[in-house]
Amino acid sequence: QVQLVESGGELVQAGASLRLSCAASGRTISNAAMGWFRQAPGKERDFVARIAWRGSNTVYADSVKDRFTISRDNAKNTVYLQMNSLKPEDTAVYYCAADVPPYSILSSYRTLRGYDYWGQGTQVTVSS
Repeated sequence: QVQLVESGGELVQAGASLRLSCAASGRTISNAAMGWFRQAPGKERDFVARIAWRGSNTVYADSVKDRFTISRDNAKNTVYLQMNSLKPEDTAVYYCAADVPPYSILSSYRTLRGYDYWGQGTQVTVSS
């Protein structure tokens, strides 16, 4: 079992930066691929970013590419999402998720079913 706890969400103005953290416990996530998703009010949970277990491969949603960066520190069992140039449309609850071996297939990387464990989320609100 993996427990994931997100933190770092807050109310900021447009153009600001935030760094979200996702701390894992229960078992190591050093061999898990990790993802970030977000869910705005009344909308579905959408893919944001994914990082492979080695950290060398990353995937981003087009809407956040060049603004957000996913990274990980396996020694700390933690994954991060650095968010720059925030926009009001980035307002959402942000969730981290773990894809443990055997890994999901490529076509599932951006879907909810591609992940085995989920955190409870952290709220990010961007005012205009």
